[in-house]
Amino acid sequence: MIGGLMRTGFKVCDAMTKKPVSVTPDTTLKECAKIMAENHVGALLIHSDNKIQGIITEQDIVRKSMAKGMNPLKVKVSEIMEPNVISVEPEKDIYEALVKMRDLNIRHLPVLNDNEIIGLLTLKDILKIEPALFELLVERFELREEDQKPIFGSWDKEGVCELCGEYTKNISQINNSSVCPNCKKNV
Repeated sequence: MIGGLMRTGFKVCDAMTKKPVSVTPDTTLKECAKIMAENHVGALLIHSDNKIQGIITEQDIVRKSMAKGMNPLKVKVSEIMEPNVISVEPEKDIYEALVKMRDLNIRHLPVLNDNEIIGLLTLKDILKIEPALFELLVERFELREEDQKPIFGSWDKEGVCELCGEYTKNISQINNSSVCPNCKKNV
């Protein structure tokens, strides 16, 4: 244990994604959604000259733009990204990173070395390398109230259309693309 914290013996650099997907601040939200879908990731790092400028998640796109009626073809990621990036150092124990994620209610931690992006740590990354930490998540993360939980089955049905960039609660998979009902008619 370090200062009251458990040690797993695994460092952040052992578990992190070493080549995180990133974009520049002038990337549109539609492009971000497409890049996320193509790479099967839930977050993108925003960088300029390999220095981190911010982070954006799928939830950010939905809550900060789509739900407010913003046009994903015109809105730049710099307009809604989270510029105050919470990060972790590569030599930290993954337990310390998990506690930080839990306490701050975040699922993605950029890994920085001298303010330079070297990776991205996600909950999935941690649980792949140390599944026993799942108990910490179950015990410590607060569960949402029953009335805030998504309706069973809606999890896979909502998202951003890759063709028009619109958010919909009825997304369909056609030819490996996520499409809304309107675009589905034209495919």
